This record gives sequence, C-alpha cells and structure tokens, in this order.
Amino acid sequence: MSGFEAEKASLRSREHHNGTSLLSDNNATKEFEMTNQNDLKLQELGYQSELRRSFSIWSILGVGFGLTNSWFGISASLIAGINSGGPLMIVYGIIIIACISSCVGITLSELSSAIPSAGGQYVWTRVLIPKDKNASFWSYLCGSLAWAGAIFTSASTILSISTLAVGFYALCHPDFTPKAWHTFVAFELLNIFIFFFNCYGKILPHIATGALYISLFSFAVITITVLACSKGSYNTPAFVFRDFENATGWESAGLAFIIGLVNPNWSFSCLDCATHMAEEVEEPERIIPISIMGTVAIGFVTSFCYSIAMFFCVKNLGAINASNTGIPILDIYHQALGNKAGAIVLGCLVFLTGLGCNISCHTWQARLCWSFSRDKGLPFSDKLLIIDPRTGVPLYAHFFSCALVALVGCLYLGSSTAFNSMATGCITFLLMSYAIPTFALLFVKGRKNLKHGPFWLGPLGMFANVVTILWTCFAAIVFSFPVTKPITRNNMNYASPVIAGYVLVAVIYWHVKGKKEYRPVDDEAEAYVKAMGGESPDVAF
Repeated sequence: MSGFEAEKASLRSREHHNGTSLLSDNNATKEFEMTNQNDLKLQELGYQSELRRSFSIWSILGVGFGLTNSWFGISASLIAGINSGGPLMIVYGIIIIACISSCVGITLSELSSAIPSAGGQYVWTRVLIPKDKNASFWSYLCGSLAWAGAIFTSASTILSISTLAVGFYALCHPDFTPKAWHTFVAFELLNIFIFFFNCYGKILPHIATGALYISLFSFAVITITVLACSKGSYNTPAFVFRDFENATGWESAGLAFIIGLVNPNWSFSCLDCATHMAEEVEEPERIIPISIMGTVAIGFVTSFCYSIAMFFCVKNLGAINASNTGIPILDIYHQALGNKAGAIVLGCLVFLTGLGCNISCHTWQARLCWSFSRDKGLPFSDKLLIIDPRTGVPLYAHFFSCALVALVGCLYLGSSTAFNSMATGCITFLLMSYAIPTFALLFVKGRKNLKHGPFWLGPLGMFANVVTILWTCFAAIVFSFPVTKPITRNNMNYASPVIAGYVLVAVIYWHVKGKKEYRPVDDEAEAYVKAMGGESPDVAF
C-alpha cells in the first residue's frame, strides 16, 4: 500500500473509531490533500506540523469570540467605564471602538491570510522585514509583546470573574466590605481550576464551541429577563444617550471619556487569538479571517444591544456607584429584578461565560508560548516547545504561562485599580505587537510587494493599517493615565512602569541570550521569505 493510500485508510479508520460514518475515498483524498497543502505551507516557513488539525470554523469562531466576548467584557469591566461618563460613555464608546477594532481585525485578517502560522504577528514580522534590517530582533520583540499581552489578558479576565464571585457574597451581605485579599484568593483558585481544562487536546474544540453557545444563550436570557422585569419603569433615552456622568475627579470631561474607553477597548481586545490556532484548522488562510471579522461583528451586535438594554433598566446610578459589591452589572440586575436571588442567577450566567472566556484565554496564551519557544524566544524553550504525546497539548508552555498569570495577580494586592492596570497592559502589549508587522507591511515590505492570501481589501486594507498604527500610539498614552483623581498610591495606574519594565527586561534578555539562541531563518524558510512578493493568483474568499 502506498503512503497516500495508507493515509486515506488511516483517515477512514479514525472516523470509524470515533463512531461516525465512514469517509468515502473522495472525502479521504480531499482531507489528505488539504492537510498536505497546509503542512507544506508551514514547512515553507521552516516549521513542522505538530498539532492535530481538529478545529472547525465554528470551534475557531468559538475560541475567537469566546475570548473577546464583548458583551461579557462590558459586564465585567463596567466599573472601569461607568464612572467616566456613565451610560453615554459605554454606548458611544462601543461604536467608536467597534469601528477601530474593525480596522485592527482587517489588518490581522490580511496578514493571517497571507502568512498563516501559530506564531502570528512575530512570524509575520520576520517575513515582512529583510534579514539585513534586524528582522530577528523585531520578530523577537513582537513575540515578547504578544505573549505578555496574552498573560495580562488572562490575568484581567480571571480578575473580573474573581471580583464577580466576591460580589455575589457582598450582594447578600450589605455590611460586608470586600478586601483585596478576598479577590486575590479567588483569583489564584480560579487560575488553578481553569488550568485543567486545557490539559487535554481532544476536548478543546468541543469546549470552544460550547463556550460560544453558552455566551450567546446567556446574552439572550439576561437581556430578555432584565427588560421584561423592568417593563413600565424604564429609564429615559436622555439618561442613556445624552447625560454625561463624570465621577472620575478629572476636570476635563473629554479626558474622562477617553480614559473610560479602556472598558469597551478591553471588550474588543485579543483579536489575534484565532491566528494562533492556524496550525490546528484546515484552510487557515480562509477560516482565520472569517473568525476574526466574525468576532468583531458578533461582539458589536451583542455588546451594543446589551448595554442599551441594561442602561434603560437602571433605576439609581448613584446607588450602583456606592454599592459594596464593586460589580455595577450585578447591582443593575438587582435593581431590575428587585430581588437578590434573581440577580445572582443572572450573575452566574455571566460567571459561566467568563469561565469559557478564560479557558479560551489559556488556550491562546499556551499556543503563543509554545510557538515562540519553538523559535527559542523564551527562557526554558527546550521544555516549553514540547507537545505532550498523551494529551496533545503544549503542557509545559501552558503551565509556565499560568504560573506567570498567578504572579501578575499579585498586582491586585498593591492597587485598588489593578484591573485597569491589567486591562491597559492587555490592550497596550497586544496593540504594540500588531503595530510592528503592520508598520513593516506599510513602510518596509510594501503592500504591493506582499504575495497576499484570499482575504485582501486593497485600499480599504491600507486605511485599516494606518488606523491600527495611529490607535496604538494614542491608546498607549491615554490608557496609562490614572482612572481617578486625586492620584494616590492605591489608585495609581501601574501599567506604564510594568510595560516599560517588561520591554527593558526583554531587550536585556535579547542581548544576553536571545540574540544567540533565537531561531535564525534557515535556507528553506529564507527562500520562502524572498518569494513573498508579487501578486498571488485570484482566490475566492
């Protein structure tokens, strides 16, 4: 039996073993050829396929939206925005950020379609920058920033549901005053609990798909329930769309509004998540862009409708700001339903959605750590690049990433506004990692010189690239401002020193060790890099 026939027989046998219908010869041939083409593209970049391509378009969309999960992000981070302008800031902020995120999504989609790789932005950087222009350093720095963004995203997401868990108790005990250590303990316990969901590869596609359905189900149930229970006592349109409530202490309403954009921006972050699953899906050059743009579209519809519905049901904004729960959305549920039990039930749906979000987050950070270690970009790379043969996942990379998330959680013990610092770190690290390959695409390689994939938007894509770079510069500055005044040690935004410190450590590591060990592009991959020019054949998207 030839190798080709043996592979087809293996595919049929695997389907039969899983209890599904037998593949026809044509289907087996098609699956083999598709997998082979994907693996050949990966080999051209200098990598070997090590992960099973078991994710479908729905499970990839589940990972992408399950992590970004915009309506959940609005719920979880409402405390970061509602004081910076009230409902008006959130509603119009969602529109602004959705437009910007569409540009970011287009940029990532074009690059992932042209250069599908689990490394995502740091591999794109290496392809787009010539070897004689410090391509290895910029690729390394981009990978370091992307992984740091994933770590801070995990930390901020776990912190949001940890705060929610403590808020449940506070809602039922009005005299209870939550302490930082309460949330910190919940944070560490949840980080350990969520760790185990990413320890077995075969169940991950099912978890990702389930997380998508749970999120959409929870969104529908909460929105309908809150609106139905508030019937006859809705707030005024002026309260939702016109009135500006500035409780930050900043004299400038405009500055307060801009700082508050961290809430919707965090809710639309992590759009690169799906790109790091490129080696676990067939036809990644088509599927990954669909997932990214689908995530933005679903995120806008759900978060916009959800926010308007919730704010029309607010009865007393002052009571929400003064509540002991520290979770505005929980108090909105309480005011709408009129009883604590119902509010906690709806809060549990948010909590379950948050668990799915965190599981996707762990999947993402582990893949980034693994792919970057494959190129010797991290300490202990020889261990971190190993795919565990029993579980089919990069177990060491997963454990290492979760351990660092646990350390980042310690920030909460030092600042009452640590969530803002983590959210800012998440947004800034990721935007910087997007900006590097985007800048290289525009000003080093040139868009017309890239052999693009099926997703390519021409002039609109160029506009999206420019917006991505400009927004990165703007957000990195304004989101580092403290959320409230007067500024004290407890409410200081520590994102700037953390980001600067991390970049400094990364640069030092590069000069001490990274420059010697970071994977040089071999001859085969270098030939591919040089070939990434000219026009690609027309492909239907």
